[in-house]
Amino acid sequence: MKDTMRRWLPVAAGCLALGTALAVDGTVMRAQAPQTTSQTPPAQGRGRGAATGGGAATRGGAATGGGAATGGGAATGGDQAGRGGRGGRGGAAPAAPARRTPDISGIWNGGGGARPVNSETYPWTKDNFPVLNERGLAYQKVFDEAIAPKYDCVPASSPAIQYDPYFMQVVQWPDRVLIRYEKDDQLRTVWLDGRKPTVNDWSLQGFSVGHYDGDALIVETDHFLFDVTGFDDYNGIPSSQLKKVTERYWKEGDELKMTLTLEDPLMLRKPASYTTRWLPARPGYEMNPWECDPEAARAPIKMMVPKYK
Repeated sequence: MKDTMRRWLPVAAGCLALGTALAVDGTVMRAQAPQTTSQTPPAQGRGRGAATGGGAATRGGAATGGGAATGGGAATGGDQAGRGGRGGRGGAAPAAPARRTPDISGIWNGGGGARPVNSETYPWTKDNFPVLNERGLAYQKVFDEAIAPKYDCVPASSPAIQYDPYFMQVVQWPDRVLIRYEKDDQLRTVWLDGRKPTVNDWSLQGFSVGHYDGDALIVETDHFLFDVTGFDDYNGIPSSQLKKVTERYWKEGDELKMTLTLEDPLMLRKPASYTTRWLPARPGYEMNPWECDPEAARAPIKMMVPKYK
């Protein structure tokens, strides 16, 4: 009994490491995996608490059942020594830092307060107006406003819908980004999981895939259907099945900005591009439903001067 007290008394005074004291009695469970030879010395740690069941010593506490050491280095599964022990400094190698995803989610205001309202000169100005080839010029020349699909409640598509003066909502998920437009109540899905389009993915809004590039979201869209006002209805420019739209979204302060680049070799001589922005929606704003009545939508046609008789 006295011999035992002599061994424990220095421990209480902080003068002797627990690993050494308990090793005298042969009661320490090695913090290393079982060895095939008895020559392997037991692991020793700096901790002041008792380690039982193969756990590494902890600073000021006990580690049981091979658990992780705290306050002085981690010992995982009872196979690593605590910090300062013979097994090294302890602790698993640090995990690679998680890739940061830029946060562009929220409801964004694309109305007149954020940018000029779209027209024959916006977003296409004399500096960035698309250069049409002969086919595009021919379509533009014969275009008749009365046949514009919007008078049949047909939604707008890229690159016009992004610039329409309405709100837009962005939702970010791990495998996709959802973009909902208040205009025409359209919902686009931008796939981030690398999936490929199928023959069933041709649509008015096309098929979109994307990826994050630093602080920006890059979206590439193709598989569009032919649209007589697919470029915009203000200038009467159509788009073909070869249309491809690339969007780059990023934040500058509280603003959400986007540069859109349009390619269409059947209509354009070279790509056309514009940059725009959205402002944050006021707190509590909710997206309004878009209710288009076909009869009401066709009413303006009755007041148009016919281009063809």
